[in-house]
Amino acid sequence: MHRGLARKEKGIHWHRELQVEKMEEQVETVGRAFVNHYYNLFDNDRSSLANLYQPDSMLSFEGQKIVGVDDISNKLNNLPFDHSKHVVSTIDSQPSSFAGGIVVFVSGSLYLPGEDHPLRFSQMFHLIPAPQGGLFVQNDMFRLNYG
Repeated sequence: MHRGLARKEKGIHWHRELQVEKMEEQVETVGRAFVNHYYNLFDNDRSSLANLYQPDSMLSFEGQKIVGVDDISNKLNNLPFDHSKHVVSTIDSQPSSFAGGIVVFVSGSLYLPGEDHPLRFSQMFHLIPAPQGGLFVQNDMFRLNYG
């Protein structure tokens, strides 16, 4: 009886590991898809980024705190460059404590016209389920990396 219980516990443990592994894989897939979508919009149709935010979304951009979809959209659409190209180096995604939420951390290079060298950047997104379905950006933090 003791061996049967031990085997059952190992089976449950293995099943949990499989569930965790599958969840991590899904989180990575969603995080990667979001990042590709976000930077494609940023580089090609920046005004459409507004659709990814909600009225209570927050953006920290180089230390400036911005709240609300309208102000975030205004900030992003009025950056001092019209064209850009983001090249992502790394994407790390984790499930957040908010049910169905995902935290995504990105590092990469930002190419701007007139710049001799790309600018290194880091960005963090906290994605949470939207009431109408899908995910939206609750928190967005962006920093250029100098040095």
